[in-house]
Amino acid sequence: MASDPLTGLSARAVEERVAEGRVNAVPAAPSRTFGQIVRANVFTPVNGIIGALLVVILVAKPGADALFAGVVVSNTSLGILQELRAKRTLDALAVLSAPRARVVRDSVLSEVVVGEVVADDVLELRPGDQIVIDGEVLTSSGLEVDESLLTGESDPVAKTPGDEVLSGSFVAAGAGRVVATRIGASAYAASLAEEARRFSLVNSELRTGINRILRWLTRIIPPVALLVLIRLLDAEDDWREALRGMVAASVSMVPDGLVLLTSLSMIVGVLALARRKALAKELASVELLARVDVLCLDKTGTITTGHISFDALEVLGEIDERLPAAALSSMAAADATPNSTMIAIGSAFEPADGWRPVAAVPFSSARKWSSVTFADQGSWFLGAPEMLLRGADGLVRDRALEVARAGRRVVLLCRSDDPPEGEILPEEREPAALVLLEDEVRPDAPEILEFLADQGLRLKVISGDHPDTVVAVARRAGVPDAHTGLDARTLPQDRGELCAVLREHNVFGRVTPHQKRAMVAALQSEGHVVAMTGDGVNDVLALKDADMGIAMGSGSSSTRAVAQLVLLDNSFATLPQVLAEGRRVINNIERVANLFVVKTTYAVLLAAAVGIAGIPFPFLPRHLTLVGTFSIGVPGFFLALYRTNRRARPGFVRRVVAYSLPAGTVAATATFIAYQLERNRTGISLEEARTAATIVLLSLGLVVLTQLAAPLSPTKVALVVTMALSYLVVLNVEWLADYFVMHPPETSEWWLLATIVAAGAAVLVALPRLPGPSRVVREDLPPRPGPQPAGPGPILDTPPAPSGRPLTPR
Repeated sequence: MASDPLTGLSARAVEERVAEGRVNAVPAAPSRTFGQIVRANVFTPVNGIIGALLVVILVAKPGADALFAGVVVSNTSLGILQELRAKRTLDALAVLSAPRARVVRDSVLSEVVVGEVVADDVLELRPGDQIVIDGEVLTSSGLEVDESLLTGESDPVAKTPGDEVLSGSFVAAGAGRVVATRIGASAYAASLAEEARRFSLVNSELRTGINRILRWLTRIIPPVALLVLIRLLDAEDDWREALRGMVAASVSMVPDGLVLLTSLSMIVGVLALARRKALAKELASVELLARVDVLCLDKTGTITTGHISFDALEVLGEIDERLPAAALSSMAAADATPNSTMIAIGSAFEPADGWRPVAAVPFSSARKWSSVTFADQGSWFLGAPEMLLRGADGLVRDRALEVARAGRRVVLLCRSDDPPEGEILPEEREPAALVLLEDEVRPDAPEILEFLADQGLRLKVISGDHPDTVVAVARRAGVPDAHTGLDARTLPQDRGELCAVLREHNVFGRVTPHQKRAMVAALQSEGHVVAMTGDGVNDVLALKDADMGIAMGSGSSSTRAVAQLVLLDNSFATLPQVLAEGRRVINNIERVANLFVVKTTYAVLLAAAVGIAGIPFPFLPRHLTLVGTFSIGVPGFFLALYRTNRRARPGFVRRVVAYSLPAGTVAATATFIAYQLERNRTGISLEEARTAATIVLLSLGLVVLTQLAAPLSPTKVALVVTMALSYLVVLNVEWLADYFVMHPPETSEWWLLATIVAAGAAVLVALPRLPGPSRVVREDLPPRPGPQPAGPGPILDTPPAPSGRPLTPR
């Protein structure tokens, strides 16, 4: 084992361990393997049902009636190709976001990918680092490790030489070097990491709702199909015809494209975000922000650019102004892992001679101060004024408050003859200077935050800075109702009381990491869907617990590891695009689900009616292939990709059922009436009666399609018209009509069919006006005035707006 923290392993020792396979083999980025993708798309319940029906129809009468099996090939092929495309794109982006490790080899410090760490490597840890191995501490400079994601313990644990660190934890403060004792599968968090990287669709209301629909259908379809088969065997002279009728009934009841179009819509959304350098770690992530109603924003690195610049130094009392400057430069030089504040301070002052550090307490978000004790100059403290000032320092407190209200960051420099005892400050502390710093607000933040607020998101700014500084920055950024900031040190511990405070206030300062976590939990307890943005180690716990964690690409490795969405280019402007993609996915899948459930409803009702009446089934399988293709399959594919900005609402299954059951009942009733009237007319063949039923069903299917496509646009109208014309082509081209066994009725019969279609359409048009949840089918937000972007969606409902910086598609 390498025990020297300065030299680490030699190049030869590293090569030996690599050859022996003693490397930190970790799961790859979140995606499925090629084999898993193929199996997941081939062996599906829908493919299984369609495949079994294909075998039955081939036994009964091979030919055009087996055309419905094409859905298996198309569903499987399209699903595999799209997911492979998404896998390649996401894997490439994941490389940019993947955590890296700093290792010491041959006395040189360098960065390597996590998988290149070997046994006995010496790793250097800094604040915000995710610990990727189990190890033993060799050196510690105030090293504190947060193990809450593993153990649930809320307080960071101080680590000294000889202590153990575990993978899955992260560095909260200080720095140190550790030697890797357990790596790869042997590490403590290996199983957790494997689960965290699994390609999944968790926490998705869409997926859950569709699965519920499919479970209902698996209970309904078999008994109805069996009933149809029994009655047709009795009614038909040829058992083959009975099987054809049963297959036709069963195929029409299966929502063959619903799962495919759901996954396809999500994949398209993920790829659209990937083009904007936003890495969604799970397909379901694309719908999460669309459901969010509270967005918690960390100030530094989110509303602001994260760049802090030195503004001024105000010396207090009778102190020689050269002394605070020398102390600040020496504290910055002594900090092995400076944060952005210390970097700004260190760049503002010239190095001082004769300042020799002998002890230090690193900065942490919990205590909000740091200190360095020097051999000859005593102890110096730098941090939040209210944490360091004593009761007698009222004038300094007033000046710090005045600066904070002006929107500038302010930290206090104090000195003492006594060093701190652990985290306990010495009683005697003398204020030496106020350090004034500037935060740069992102130039696009005001417009973006205004847009998000207009879209119904409640914004809350949660920061560790002084409340008045946070308020000033929030006002400059355009956060609504940012009148006053609440000091988090006054927040109640009781969750109910905390919820009441959160309802009243939108800006919070001096918030500790565990308070951020408690605030997220309190909001969730009231039914809110909460998103959290952040980039620092103090945001990790809140990001982990939020419904959607959003991390900046430049943030710490620990924040990127726990977030569902990583903005790799640190562009805050991507959030509206995430919102738009989520809304597109949710609303369009609801449209598609309505199409398929309407189809299943009328298929089940027609099958039941035929089974009870004991008459031939009104369709051949090829007839339903036509109806499904022109009224559901092809238009559903395009509807799944249309842009929409309608707000997402809970109750997906409830709304689908509320519209689809009545609509399917109307379509089934009208079709059965037309079929029976035609069958009972003198001189009408079964093929002609079936053609009449197909015409009525397809016509009402196009009415349903028109309703669900609302609000109509030129492209949507063109889609519906194209589907209708395509069917007319089949009716009027002789060889196509013969292939699909279509026998158009005489001219006199068209009036009867037109009357039935008109009556059914009138009822369908009236349905959305009925009270109840089905009304949301036609509700869309008015377009937002001002410039709109040319987003990635494949189809525009509206033409692009004039020039201007883009935010989100309509």
